[in-house]
Amino acid sequence: MLFDKVKAFSVQLDGATAGAEPVFSGGQAVAGRVLLELASAVRVGALRLRARGRAHVHWTESRSAGSSTAYTQSYSERVEVVSHRATLLAPDTGETTTLPPGRHEFLFSFQLPPNLVTSFEGKHGSVRYCIKATLHRPWVPARRARKVFTVIEPVDINTPALLAPQAGAREKVARSWYCNRGLVSLSAKIDRKGYTPGEVIPVFAEIDNSSTRPVLPRAAVVQTQTFMARGARKQKRAVVASLAGEPVGPGQRALWQGRALRIPPVGPSILHCRVLHVDYALKVCVDIPGTSKLLLELPLVIGTIPLHPFGSRSSSVGSHASFLLDWRLGALPERPEAPPEYSEVVADAEVAALGQSPFPLPQDPEMSLEGPFFAYIQEFRYRPPPLYSEDPNPPSGAMRPRCMTC
Repeated sequence: MLFDKVKAFSVQLDGATAGAEPVFSGGQAVAGRVLLELASAVRVGALRLRARGRAHVHWTESRSAGSSTAYTQSYSERVEVVSHRATLLAPDTGETTTLPPGRHEFLFSFQLPPNLVTSFEGKHGSVRYCIKATLHRPWVPARRARKVFTVIEPVDINTPALLAPQAGAREKVARSWYCNRGLVSLSAKIDRKGYTPGEVIPVFAEIDNSSTRPVLPRAAVVQTQTFMARGARKQKRAVVASLAGEPVGPGQRALWQGRALRIPPVGPSILHCRVLHVDYALKVCVDIPGTSKLLLELPLVIGTIPLHPFGSRSSSVGSHASFLLDWRLGALPERPEAPPEYSEVVADAEVAALGQSPFPLPQDPEMSLEGPFFAYIQEFRYRPPPLYSEDPNPPSGAMRPRCMTC
């Protein structure tokens, strides 16, 4: 049969190594070749190439009436971010050209648009990039080969906005059976907004418990995936890293002098896509018996370009030293702890408002960024903590800590 004359048909990208595919970003050139191996001479009508990049979201929501489901509403949206077509082989005259047996290579190259969206796989949406080659022959079904490639759009944390400290304060009255049990206040601060995977966030916090019961402080990095279609939104949240403090007794105050919270290898923030976002936040909460949690949220941006050892980093050392001296902060503790359930770091009212289960959604297998993404970040994901480890003479622990709200 003529169909069996094609022994191999594939797409390969330049720059690929054993077990690792190249990673691209906006504005770069994508080059490669289409490989065609023939057992005997074959008549070919055309060989065409198409590159596509698409952000797509889809989910359904059921509307119930009493004990039965009235109808199911579907939400779907897609955005084309890359579209490139090319003809690699076409007959000079006539309708076909004959290729001799053996191995044939057809080179291709094209330029990616300057601004793209990082490759992403989630429960309700994805951002995927691929190259598809199609071999057309007379009287035979078209033969197709497909190659998926990864795009990681750079997010540089060496900008004034992402190097700025983040801080906040909240308070709540502890109640039990409609009785006022006292006030619980929380203040927290981190030295900057932008971090990269593998870095440690030093969490500075003050918990003042003026109630009659002990309270328990916690902190967690929470990832929020937001999918948007037809004016509606669907969100999925997961705790990616966490730590828990010691109980704070009635009438006592506790200070976190830079508690260490390490960021695991996670995907970067996606902030500029029309149909989906990936955001991060540091949530510091205090569990109060008989009362909803006291919650404080500080925004985070997970980047791909780590803090520079010189330049922006050196210019920020002075402000960081001032940050430490102002808060009278000492050394960092040892290792972070295992993540808690999502319900332990969000307010009950927030969960109810979202209309979702208070328990965390499990990590999707397809969300794993092993492979190209790990290769992209492995050179910096295990660097030592920046900035706060540079001070060889930290303030003495005998000094009286200043109030965080002063």
